[in-house]
Amino acid sequence: MTENKDVFQGLHQGQPVQMRAEAPGRARAAMLMLHGRGARAEDILSLADQLAQPGFSYFAPHAAGNTWYPKRFLEPLQDNEPWLSSALELVSDTFTGILNFGFRPERIMILGFSQGACLTLEFAARNARRYGGVAGLTGALIGPDDLPRDYPGSLAGTPVFLGCSDVDFHVAKERVEATAEILRNLGGSVTRRLYPNMEHTVNQDELEFVRGMMQSVLANS
Repeated sequence: MTENKDVFQGLHQGQPVQMRAEAPGRARAAMLMLHGRGARAEDILSLADQLAQPGFSYFAPHAAGNTWYPKRFLEPLQDNEPWLSSALELVSDTFTGILNFGFRPERIMILGFSQGACLTLEFAARNARRYGGVAGLTGALIGPDDLPRDYPGSLAGTPVFLGCSDVDFHVAKERVEATAEILRNLGGSVTRRLYPNMEHTVNQDELEFVRGMMQSVLANS
């Protein structure tokens, strides 16, 4: 589902994409899943068991070295290059591969956790269109606070869910709130939930909300 590009040799291009597919003819929608720093594709795919939503196939690319980019998401963009551009390219390649399986964009959801959530949200903002849904679990848009956010395009009503602790060590609630506002201005239908004193994890309320998004995709497909 990916192809090598010389400029990114040795980074993320050519990394494997793990897949959990419904039986032929049963899959009506797809989810692209992005793991966090230090994790693996199979770790984020384990959420498929907890979501337990028939009708979905799941696709999870794996980051080289288990890390999408080396520094914090708040750092200047150039400090995370060329890894960030390579990661975004791999997400794009994986999304194109899912399209080639016959899923329309409005039947494809994108979900990430932690570093994968930041990558999910940045990809969706830079490639704004009508998706089935976007879920950033403990994440925010990438780059420093003063970075211009003049993203082109429109999310055209795409449901967007942002879930995070109100005291997360890595992702401040102010960044989540700012991300919610930016994605609303891009045309997303954004739900933002901050959970008191939650650890750096995914909770049951988040899973239930995402499951509801998945059911809406199936109902509208």
